[in-house]
Amino acid sequence: MRRIVGYAPGAYDMFHIGHLNILRQAKRYCDYLIAGVVSDEMCELTKGRRPVIPLAERMEIVSHISYVDEVVAEVVPEKLETWKVVPFDVLFKGDDWRGTEKGIKLERDFAAVGVDIVYFPYTVHTSSTLLRRALDEIVSGTSRMPAND
Repeated sequence: MRRIVGYAPGAYDMFHIGHLNILRQAKRYCDYLIAGVVSDEMCELTKGRRPVIPLAERMEIVSHISYVDEVVAEVVPEKLETWKVVPFDVLFKGDDWRGTEKGIKLERDFAAVGVDIVYFPYTVHTSSTLLRRALDEIVSGTSRMPAND
């Protein structure tokens, strides 16, 4: 029986329940799960900002998630280039990529090499972007959160 290798790329910045959900769901679809933690430089290139948590610390956190069998640093902008170094059978993404220009390109590129793309529901109520925004508000003093006494 052939072992199915899955790949779940992400920044995994400010690790939260959405990240855990992706990894938990991904493990159900494969025998061996590789989490690709996007490097600080690639985050800056693709998202226009560096992560709050440095790469080495994000990799350490993700490596201790029981669903993850291996953690690699994703250091190139194209997922297909990562696949050439770290081969996998299925790639997992949040469904916020589905139907987008990036998602369509991903599907086309990986169909050519026999890799399936599986989308999971994006966790709308919690994201690194929302957490970053809340932290910015707290730091700037514009937060509506009550102060702790």
